[in-house]
Amino acid sequence: MKGQTQNRGIGGLATKRREAVRVKTAKKRSASSAAWLRRQLNDPYVAAAKEGGLRSRAAFKIMQLHEQFHLFHAGQRVLDLGAAPGGWSQIAAKHLGASGTLVALDILEMQPLSGTLILQMDFMAEDAPAKIREALAGEADVVLSDMAPSTTGHSRTDHLRIMALADCAAAFAIEVLAPGGTFVCKLFQGGAEKDLLDLLKKHFAKVKHAKPPASRSDSAESYIVAQGFRKAP
Repeated sequence: MKGQTQNRGIGGLATKRREAVRVKTAKKRSASSAAWLRRQLNDPYVAAAKEGGLRSRAAFKIMQLHEQFHLFHAGQRVLDLGAAPGGWSQIAAKHLGASGTLVALDILEMQPLSGTLILQMDFMAEDAPAKIREALAGEADVVLSDMAPSTTGHSRTDHLRIMALADCAAAFAIEVLAPGGTFVCKLFQGGAEKDLLDLLKKHFAKVKHAKPPASRSDSAESYIVAQGFRKAP
């Protein structure tokens, strides 16, 4: 088709290079909304996700993290916190195979996904750990968290809110992980990570920061990958 060329530079999926889409600022659309829409329409990962049948562009982030850290193996038990709409779960399920167990948890409704048990609940609920262990039929080998709170527009406040969520996810992972397990969590850079890093270094053999290519370069978003879980005495 005229004006489109094939490109295989994104996660191995064939994508089409398109001309930049311009978005007009309509009366009912603010400048910031127009900028967000323009970025979405011109984002190659958004296009690649749609063409590849993936539920979100975030699927490429966990795909790239897996390529770097070898997160998944057949037969594992994996827990995906804040899973909706299911982009990370899609990638994990492909690697676990029929012998693995994948539990996707979110307070939001999530459409059914092959090979995945979906729990609509708050992971901070008092009965959550017991229900999750029951669903996994044991302890988790991998706990994933791509959760982020709604942003306020105030960078310091947003940073503190996502760090509080990351702290909760880490504490939860420590409670449900099997020895040798892995924890992957999103955070925003901003100076409040020390307590979280200290906690993870106490419980994991390796703790590393990563920013996969699919994470937008202008975003403060990054990921922490903690591997080799060891239970505290």
